[in-house]
Amino acid sequence: MQEINEQSGRSMDEEVRRTDYGDDTQAVESHAASAGFHPHTGERLKRAATIIAAAFAIAFVLVSIDRFFKSRGVAQVTREAAATPPPVDVVTAQAVGAVQRLMLPGYTAAWHASTIYARVDGYVAKWFVDIGDRVHAGKVLALIETPDLDAELAAARAQLKAGEATVLVRKAETGFALTSYERWRDSPQGVVSEQEREEKKAAYDSAVARQRSAQADVALAQARVEKYQALTEFKKVTAPYDGIITVRDIDIGNLVTAGSSSSTTPLYVMMQNDPIRIFVDAPQSAADDLINSSAPVQVETGAGVVREYSGKVARTSQALNPQARTLRVEVDIPNSKDALVPGMYVKVGFALPPRGLVQVPAAALVFRASGPQVARVDSSGRISFRNVSIARDDGSVVELRSGVAAGDRLALNVSSQITDGELVRARSVAGSSALPVASAGQ
Repeated sequence: MQEINEQSGRSMDEEVRRTDYGDDTQAVESHAASAGFHPHTGERLKRAATIIAAAFAIAFVLVSIDRFFKSRGVAQVTREAAATPPPVDVVTAQAVGAVQRLMLPGYTAAWHASTIYARVDGYVAKWFVDIGDRVHAGKVLALIETPDLDAELAAARAQLKAGEATVLVRKAETGFALTSYERWRDSPQGVVSEQEREEKKAAYDSAVARQRSAQADVALAQARVEKYQALTEFKKVTAPYDGIITVRDIDIGNLVTAGSSSSTTPLYVMMQNDPIRIFVDAPQSAADDLINSSAPVQVETGAGVVREYSGKVARTSQALNPQARTLRVEVDIPNSKDALVPGMYVKVGFALPPRGLVQVPAAALVFRASGPQVARVDSSGRISFRNVSIARDDGSVVELRSGVAAGDRLALNVSSQITDGELVRARSVAGSSALPVASAGQ
């Protein structure tokens, strides 16, 4: 009986729980319905989360596989690059021809260049020429009014006339003193005393001295007049030679001061450009050849126009610049058509005698502690460094005295990481006259 009661009690409890659960479910469903959610929203969220997690897992696996294969590819490329010899550009050393052309920078200068200053104080009354005008020697360039100088000249002339009148007075005094002295001198003994005779002689000597002083004053006054007359000639500013006016710094009414100090302003600057000078600073290696050179000179202007001029080096400084170790060379060029003007930058080509040298590009040189070297590439593609001796450096091209033979293949711009005996992949430079180059695999 007790067991029956216990079973009935448990069944009642279960029924109560089922009733409570059903009530709770109904309450939740009623709450979800009241909140606007679908009854199966939770299940859908679970499925969506599962799908997203699976997608992330698949993407992770795919990215890992891609990275794996890429890393293997990079490693393979790295190993292949490490095993491949480094590429280098090569050229072939060439023997210098029968006539060597040395191109050097230079600049043109006028045959004569004059800065014209005023020689007298005054003001500009008129000017007649301007910049670019061609003038002949003696042509009047400007007129200067000089009132102060004119007044000084007039005073000097008046003083000269006064001095000349004084000389006439002194001459009369000297003549009278001479007559008196001669009478006293020729008088018989005892008629006049010796003292009176000496006084007359002293008076005559004094008159002669005063006359000479007056004559000297006249000469001084005459010199002063001539000085002022000479200065008045400079009222006309004239050209010293045939040339071209390049600068005009005056205008009518400008005050001008005589002299050529830093505080005075020049009136004109003029130049003579035919012939024209060309100055070149030649390196020490070419000094011996240029001193006595008589070969044609080639001049190239900055505009790329090449003109040939026959001539030779006119003069040199006969000494090297101690700082730059260069020789100043001057070439005189006819310039009747004014093809060249002063101050132009030009390139001057000199024809030099051959020396049996080999020329290579400057980029083929390697400078190390032991001195200049070149990197020779043999037929198998291996590098070997050789010491060389430079005979002449033209900037872009270097002539070598020893260490290289004509036909040798030389590497350009060799990296410091390339060592002697290393295998390289040689490439002929486009436009060079290099011999056929062996590849790394040959």
